Amino acid sequence: MADMGAGGSIAKRWKLLQGSNQWEGLLDPLDSDLRKSILIYGDHSQAAYDAFISDRRSRYAGSCRYSGPRFFDELGLTKGPTGWGYSLCKFIYATSAIDLPLAFFLTSLSREAWCRESNWMGYVAHVTDAGKAQLGRRDITVAWRGSVESLEWVADFDPGQASLSTIVPERTGLEEETDRVARHDARVQRGWFNIYTSDDPRSPFNKTSARDQVLQELKRLLEIYKDEEEISITTTGHSLGAALATLCAFDIVLNGINKPHGRATPIPVTAIGLASPRVGNDAFKKVFDKLPDLRLLRVTNNHDLIPLYPLLGYTHVGVELRVDTDKSPYLKNPGNASLWHNLESYLHMVAGTRGKNDPFKLEVDRDISLVNKSIDWLKDEYLVPDSWWVVKNKGMVQGNDGHWTLAKPGDDDFPLPDHD
Repeated sequence: MADMGAGGSIAKRWKLLQGSNQWEGLLDPLDSDLRKSILIYGDHSQAAYDAFISDRRSRYAGSCRYSGPRFFDELGLTKGPTGWGYSLCKFIYATSAIDLPLAFFLTSLSREAWCRESNWMGYVAHVTDAGKAQLGRRDITVAWRGSVESLEWVADFDPGQASLSTIVPERTGLEEETDRVARHDARVQRGWFNIYTSDDPRSPFNKTSARDQVLQELKRLLEIYKDEEEISITTTGHSLGAALATLCAFDIVLNGINKPHGRATPIPVTAIGLASPRVGNDAFKKVFDKLPDLRLLRVTNNHDLIPLYPLLGYTHVGVELRVDTDKSPYLKNPGNASLWHNLESYLHMVAGTRGKNDPFKLEVDRDISLVNKSIDWLKDEYLVPDSWWVVKNKGMVQGNDGHWTLAKPGDDDFPLPDHD
C-alpha cells in the first residue's frame, strides 16, 4: 500500500506534485514525495483490477466483486501505519455502441448473466477528513479500470478515430483557432471514446454513459465541498484505464467542471497514467496543451510495447516519467511483453526508480510480493508464489449435497444500479 505522507511534506507541496510546474525538476532524480503520490494513484488503478470479476464462467463476470462500504478494506488498502485516507463515492459502469475486444469489455458465458450490456469500469473516491490532513487538500479521484486480457488484442487493434465534437461545449473559453480545432479536427481512438460516452437504455447500469456518471458525481461532490479552499481532481488508470483517464481529465477541464459557480479559482485537474497508449491525434494534443489547469503525467516502462500504440495518426500528451524494469535486482529479467506491461511491475519500479543513470533501490516500504500478484516475475529466492491474488477456491463453494458451484456474491455485494 502506498504511503499517504504522514510526514506532511505531500500536504505542503501538493500543487507541485500535481503538476503545477509540469513536474520540472521532480523526475530525474525522482522526487520522494512525487514517488509516494504516484504510488497512491497507482494503488487506485490496481484496485480497479483487483475488484473486477474477470472469469467469464461466472454469471457476474464484468462486475465488481465488492460493495462500496467494504471496497477498500477487502482490497487490503486500509492496512498500514498511515491509513488509506480515501472513501468510495460511486461506481462507474460503461457500455459501448461498437464491438470491442474481450480485453476491453467482458461478457459472461452464463445465460443468467447479471448484465450483458454493461461492465464495471472503475469508481470515484474522495479524501476523508483524516486523509485531507495528510494530503493537504480534498482530492477527488476518478479511477478507471484497464484491459484485463492478454496483449493479443494489439494485433487486431482498430486505429479508427472519433470526433470530439459531441463533448465540446457551446462555449469553451479557448481562443478562436483552438476552439475550431476542438470542434472539427481533434480526434481520439473510437473504441475508448465509445466506452466513455455510450449509454444503453436496455441496461439498468447505463441509462447514462460512464462520462455522464463521472461528471454528475463530480458536480455533486464539488457542491458538497464548495466552501473548501484546497481541492484537486485526479484521474488515473493503467493501459486502457490510462487512456480513459486522459480523456476524462481533458473533458472535465474543457467543459469547466473544475470551475463550479461561485468559486474564485479553478480546481487543478491532473491525470496520472501508467502504461498509457496514445490517445488522440495532433489536433487533440494541440487543444490539450491549451487547456489551463490540466496536467498529465505518464509513467512508461522502457520495454513496454503498449505506449507505442496506435502506431500511426496518434501522438502522446503530457509529461513522461521513464522507468526501466531491467534495473530491478528483484526480477527474473529480461521478462516479456506481458510482464513489462503489468501494473504492479510498474509500481515496483516507481518505488525504486531514482534517476535515469542511477541504480534501482527501493526508497519506500512497498512489499515486493505485490509484483507476483497476477504474474510470475519475482526471483524464486523471495519465496513468493506466482499469481497469488485469487479468491479462495477460485470462488467455488461446496453445497450441503457435496456438489461444488461458483458462489454468488454476498447479499451486500450484488451489483445494483444507481438510482440517484
